[in-house]
Amino acid sequence: MGNNNIIEGCSCTNVANTKMVRKLNLHITKHPVLYKLQWLNNGGEVKVNKKVSITFSIGKYCDEVLYDVVPIQASHLLFSKQWQYDGRVIYNGVKNRYFFEMNKRPITHISLTPK
Repeated sequence: MGNNNIIEGCSCTNVANTKMVRKLNLHITKHPVLYKLQWLNNGGEVKVNKKVSITFSIGKYCDEVLYDVVPIQASHLLFSKQWQYDGRVIYNGVKNRYFFEMNKRPITHISLTPK
C-alpha cells in the first residue's frame, strides 16, 4: 500500500482505514468507548467500535499509535492533533512541512502536493 496519510491539525482522533487494516490482517480489538463520527466519509455517520495499534515509519522516524478503525475515503491513516502535541510536532504551513525529533535527531516530513 502506498504512503497515504494525513496529519490533521483539527482532529482529536487517530483513525485507520478499515480496508487497510483488513488487507494487512492487523489485530483489531474492541473499542472501550463506543462513539460516532460523521466527517470521515460521504456515507454519513460511522460507529466506532474497534481499535488497532499500528507501527509506522516516516523515513527513519518510527512510532506506534493507537487508532480507531473506521472506513475513511481520504487516506489510510489520519493523525490527530494529540499525536502532534505528544510528539512536539511543528507545522510550517507556508512550506507544508512537519518538523519533530526522534532520538534527539531532527526529522522533516515533507507533505505531497495535491498533484
